[in-house]
Amino acid sequence: MATRNRLARETSPYLLQHATNPVDWYPWGAEALDRARTERRPILLSIGYAACHWCHVMEHESFEDPDTAALMNERFVCIKVDREERPDLDGIYMQAVQAMTGRGGWPMTVFLTPEGVPFYAGTYFPPADRPGMPSFRRVLTAAADAYRDRPQDVERTTQTVRELYAAAAAETRSAGALSPELLTRAFARLSAEYDERHGGFGGAPKFPQAMSLDFLVGHAARAGDERARRMAFDSFLAMARGGIYDQVGGGFARYAVDDRWLVPHFEKMLYDNALLATLGIHLWQTTGDTEVRRIVRETLDWIARDLRGNEGGFCASYDADSEGHEGRFYVWSLAEFMEVAGQDGPVAAAYWGVTGEGNFEGANILHVAETARGVAASFHTKETSVGAAIARARAALADRRAQRAWPARDDKVLASWNALAVRAFAAAALAFGDSQYLRAAADAGEFLFSRMVVDGRVMRSFNAGRASLPGFLEDHAGLGLAALSLYEATFDARWLDRARTMGDAVVRRFWSDELGAFFDTASDQEALITRPREVTDNATPSGTSLAVALLVRLAELFRDVDARRRATYVAETLQPMIARFPAAFGHLLGSIDLLVHGAAELAIVGDPASAAVHDLRATAFTTFVPGLVVAGAMPNASLDVALLEDRPMIDGRATAYLCRGYTCEQPITAPQELARQLDALLDANPRSAQ
Repeated sequence: MATRNRLARETSPYLLQHATNPVDWYPWGAEALDRARTERRPILLSIGYAACHWCHVMEHESFEDPDTAALMNERFVCIKVDREERPDLDGIYMQAVQAMTGRGGWPMTVFLTPEGVPFYAGTYFPPADRPGMPSFRRVLTAAADAYRDRPQDVERTTQTVRELYAAAAAETRSAGALSPELLTRAFARLSAEYDERHGGFGGAPKFPQAMSLDFLVGHAARAGDERARRMAFDSFLAMARGGIYDQVGGGFARYAVDDRWLVPHFEKMLYDNALLATLGIHLWQTTGDTEVRRIVRETLDWIARDLRGNEGGFCASYDADSEGHEGRFYVWSLAEFMEVAGQDGPVAAAYWGVTGEGNFEGANILHVAETARGVAASFHTKETSVGAAIARARAALADRRAQRAWPARDDKVLASWNALAVRAFAAAALAFGDSQYLRAAADAGEFLFSRMVVDGRVMRSFNAGRASLPGFLEDHAGLGLAALSLYEATFDARWLDRARTMGDAVVRRFWSDELGAFFDTASDQEALITRPREVTDNATPSGTSLAVALLVRLAELFRDVDARRRATYVAETLQPMIARFPAAFGHLLGSIDLLVHGAAELAIVGDPASAAVHDLRATAFTTFVPGLVVAGAMPNASLDVALLEDRPMIDGRATAYLCRGYTCEQPITAPQELARQLDALLDANPRSAQ
C-alpha cells in the first residue's frame, strides 16, 4: 500500500521536515482520530519541534528508515505534532510521559488508545537495542501487541492516566491571604538552590531560568537584599561570558549541557532571548553595568536582525544543527580562528579561550576565558586596546561565519513568544532611550494585532501568509501585556484599548467560575481527553501567570475590583506549590510582589508627543522600581483610567504624580525631581537584614 504522508499541506516547519518520510503521518485532527476509532487502531503520537537535535536524530534513524516506517504504518495511526503550535497537546501528553517514566523531553513518543488516552510512553528511542534502552522497533512491536493481546493491561493503565488528569482538574481552594512571608520563603529556597561557583541553579544540564533571576532583581530592589542582587547579576554575567552566549552574533542558546555554561545545546529560541534581555534590562536599571547593557543590546540586535520574519513579527528559533552536525555553525578550529582574526588573533584567542585542543569535539566554543583586564596584563598593553582588538575580531568572525551553511530557521511566528519580544524591546526603548527598539516593538505589536487577531481571538501561529490555530491563554494574556508595554512606552491610547480587550477575552474565554482557575484552552476550543491547566512557569511563563500579571496591572489602571479579585484568588490557591517550588513560578512571583506590596503608580499628564512628557517618562525607567505602573495622557482624556483622574497640569506644563498605598507625592514638572521621588520611594522599602 502506498504511503500517504499528509504533512506537505501544513505550514509548520517542523511538520514539513517530516513531509517526505515514508511514514503515513497525519497532522493532529479529525481525519486521523476518526480513522483510529473506525479501525480500532492504536495511535502513535510523536511530538517535537523544529530546532530539536534529538528529534532530527530519531527522524534520520527511524522515521526515514523504510522498514521501521512500514511497521509504524502497518500497526498504528501515526500523528506528528509541533509542540510549539500545540502546547495544549504537548502539556497533556507530557504529563503522562513524566508519570510513566519519571522524566520528560523531546522527541516525545506516546502510544494512545483510539480515544486518545496514553497506555505507553517515552521520549527518544534508538534504532537498535542499547543498555537500558530498547530499540524503537522493539517498542513499536511491544506496544502494538499489548494493545491487541492484553486489553485488560491497557485498560488498567489508561484508567490510572484518567485519574491523573481528573486530579489536575479538581476545584481550587484559597490557601489564605497573600503575605510578604511567601516572597521571603521563595527567596530563601532559591538561595539554597543557587550555584555559588557558576551562578544559576542546580547542575548539568543547566537552564537560564531567567524568570526566577528576574524575581531576585525585584526582591533585591524591594528588600535591599544584596545577596539577591548578586545572585541575579553574577548568573547573568556567567551566562553572558559562557559558551551558552553567542560571542560572535549575540543571543543565548537554550541551555548548557554542563554546569558552568560552557557547552550549549546550540538551538536558539526567541523566548529565551526575550526573557534574558528583559532580565538584563532590569539588571542594568539596578546596577548601571556597561557589560550587562552591551549583552542586552547584542541580544536584541540579534533578534531584530536574524529572527525578523519576512511578513512581520519574529520567527521562532534557529536549529542546533547545520550540515548534519550539532553546533558546526558556531565553533572554530584554532587555525581558522587565527586566519580570520589576523593580527588580533593572539589577543582574541586569549580572551575567548581558543586552543589547538579545543573544548568541543576538537573545536572551540568561544567563551570569555579571561577578562579584558587580564588579557591586557598578559600582553602588556592597555585594556582599551584589548577591547578594540576583540571588536575587530568579532566583526571579522561574523563576516566569515555568515559564509557558512546556516542552521535552519523555524519561520513560524508564535503569538505568545512574540509578545515576550515586544515587551523586551519596549522595555529597552524606555531604559536606553533607543527609538529603534521602540520601532521594533511597535512594528511587531501592530503585526500581532492586525494579522494574528481574528474577530477578537488571537491565533497561535502565523506562517506562509496565514494565521492558523486558535490561540491559548498564554497568547491572549501575552498580547495584552505586550500592548500595555507599548502603551507605557508611547501613551498611545490604542494600545491601552487593545490591552483591555485582551483582558476581557482572557476572562470570557478561559476563566472557570466552577473551578476557580484559568484553563489553557478556550471554552469553545477542541475538546481533548482533559482540558489542560498548566500553572507552572517552565521555559516560558504559563498562561496562568501571564493572565494574573495582565489582570493585576489592568486592575491598577482601571481600579477593576473583579480583575484584582480573580488575580489574587489564583495566586492564593498556588501558595503551597510556590513555597515548595519557587523556581517553577518565577514570572508569577513578580505579580504576587505587586499584589502584596501594592503598585508604585505614576501618572504623567501632558501631550504624549511632547519632549517634556518624554523626559518624565524616560526618567521613570532609568532605575528599576518594583511594581511600577505608568499611565499618561492629556488632562481630561476620556480613557477611563483611574490613575489619570483629577490630574491637572501644573502651570500648563507636563506634570508627574507618583503615589503608593493611597499616599501621593507632590506633583512635579522637572525630571530631576521625579528621579528624587523614585529614589526616595526605593529607599522607603522595608530593608532586609544585611
